[in-house]
Amino acid sequence: MATIYDVSFLAGVSLATVSRVVNNTGKVSEKTRQKVHDAMAQLDYRPNTIAQSLASNRSNSVGVLVSQLDGPFYGPMMREVESALRAANKHVIIAAGHSDAAQEKEAVEFLLSRGCDALIVDAEILSNEYLQELCRGKTPVVLINRHVDGIEERCVHLNNLQGGLLASRHVLAHGHSRIAYISGPLFKLDARERLEGHKQALAEKGLEFDDALFFEGDFREEGGFEGMAALLERGVPFSAVVCANDQMASGAIALCLERGLRVPEDISFVGFDNIPFPRYISPKLTTVCNPIQDMGRMAANWVLKEVYDNSEVSFHHRFEPELVVRESVQSPSAT
Repeated sequence: MATIYDVSFLAGVSLATVSRVVNNTGKVSEKTRQKVHDAMAQLDYRPNTIAQSLASNRSNSVGVLVSQLDGPFYGPMMREVESALRAANKHVIIAAGHSDAAQEKEAVEFLLSRGCDALIVDAEILSNEYLQELCRGKTPVVLINRHVDGIEERCVHLNNLQGGLLASRHVLAHGHSRIAYISGPLFKLDARERLEGHKQALAEKGLEFDDALFFEGDFREEGGFEGMAALLERGVPFSAVVCANDQMASGAIALCLERGLRVPEDISFVGFDNIPFPRYISPKLTTVCNPIQDMGRMAANWVLKEVYDNSEVSFHHRFEPELVVRESVQSPSAT
């Protein structure tokens, strides 16, 4: 098995130079760097990562906690996190919390036990107090998709209330006054904030929130399908539906099509998140852009800046939503 000494001899450089190339630290000319890489390839040399970690007190790995591993929302976020960290020669260890407090806590403890240099945490259920305590620990932590008082500088999040306002204001601006709302599960902060934005938009127009036009969904297509069925079965008239995410909007639209209802001629729809597939359905879904990819990149940038001393990356905490107007909303009187 080849050693760092063999690489040094074959490349004709010092051990220190080989170490700088392997660890991507210090200044090394491109010509010398290539000589070292060529020698490593010729010898099939693999750096001893355990020894590197002991020597540098770094594992060059970052733990990431996400709510779930499936679905169209978290994939783009994880791609950006992994891409930004891999470009800096860091690796990602992923754990899922499955929207359960015990599993989220277990996942955090697992990532800490792996000696990660930092954690990127998307925790839906863990209490603010737990997260505040976690951020006081030795391992640097940045929260994504979450705002916690007292540790704002560790949070990368969306203004969800403003997003809820944008979605419902758009429907109201088209003349709708009987507006149904399918929310996400209300134990999730983002679902509550988006609902609050909807209620504020109604209040701006002097309209009251009607419980008969509300359904608590689950952020999945099935929840939107079931929610739309429940709303129709209540027999309370409405001309538009605001959904707390695009997946539920897609499920609700599917139910309408099954029942022979036209979108937007009979019922208008607005979603939230701007995930890829709703732009390809018919009609194309009007939605609110949730820049989760940008937030993922920003969380990775925080780690690179605060943990690995990379001063070249940019960082900011709060993202503002934008309305994406497509084809799923029209005035209730339009034909």
